[in-house]
Amino acid sequence: MASVGERSGGGEQIAILGAGSLGRLWAALLPSVRCGFLPRLSCDPSESYQLGRSVSLQESLPETRCEYVLVRSVPPSMAPQGFGEAFLKTSPNTGDTRSHVVLPWLQSAENVGLLLVTTKAGDTLAALEAWLPHIPNNTPVVLFQNGLGSQQAVAEHWPSRPILAASTTEGANRPSPDVLVHAGAGDTWVGALTASAAKHTTRVVQQLAETGLSVHAEENILQRLWQKLVINAGINPFTALLDCPNGDILDSPFFRQNIDGLCSEISLLLQAETSESIAPEVLRERIETVARSTASNTSSMRADVMAGRKTEIDFINGYLVQCGKRHSIATPVNQMLTERVQAL
Repeated sequence: MASVGERSGGGEQIAILGAGSLGRLWAALLPSVRCGFLPRLSCDPSESYQLGRSVSLQESLPETRCEYVLVRSVPPSMAPQGFGEAFLKTSPNTGDTRSHVVLPWLQSAENVGLLLVTTKAGDTLAALEAWLPHIPNNTPVVLFQNGLGSQQAVAEHWPSRPILAASTTEGANRPSPDVLVHAGAGDTWVGALTASAAKHTTRVVQQLAETGLSVHAEENILQRLWQKLVINAGINPFTALLDCPNGDILDSPFFRQNIDGLCSEISLLLQAETSESIAPEVLRERIETVARSTASNTSSMRADVMAGRKTEIDFINGYLVQCGKRHSIATPVNQMLTERVQAL
């Protein structure tokens, strides 16, 4: 088993806020030994350090380092938004490559030159409020959240900072706390949300591309995020409510009864929000194509429900409901899906 703890490489310190599947994937593949995790804070970090106690809310993790095994099990078919159950059962006989990853929980943020935020959408604003006062004002911040709403909130809260957003189709999951499986190869697009971020985009893309993953600059990142939002809104809530892999929703009466109404709502919202005109039947075709190509995968929303975690429904279908209110567009299907997932 190869070790990632002794990787060579220099450059500025890269901090990752959010030690879930996606955060651990980027951390494991970034070539710099200066990469590490920022713990989630329950209070001011300077006060916590002075008291000499752990500032991590993830009390099951070590105070000084994050340690796990990276299993790279990337099949030819891509997994844009979830993980196939088959990939959870990896073994040395499958040809998977395994690496031992050891990265520190950073004790200071003053030397951070790049911050990747991989928290859940609903946790992002609070997590950044705790850390950004201790991070240089010119440090690029890249947001990797699902859905929409959290990105705009961060950009509005810190308009003078270089805030960027990323949309990724990389698939990763954690079958156990100390194992990370990179099960779906995809692409990542990065673009500026604030004016000062534009000049940082090229450099940020270059840094992230050092992972060996496919990373691209995107001038209109909000449009890219909307494209992913459409797919998530058409697949994730159905998989959570039906408790099934992505492909199984296609034969469900519940899906078939609601998908046309859902796509009609999204089509109107897209026109109102982005001036992009896409027919409902085209949206349905895109959603069903992804559901077929990821048929055995478990969506992130279903995974959250299975693990007893709060879902990101408020930033997916719930976001569409809020868009509808702003534009006086009725969204009964999105409202129904949002309320039913919230009730799980």
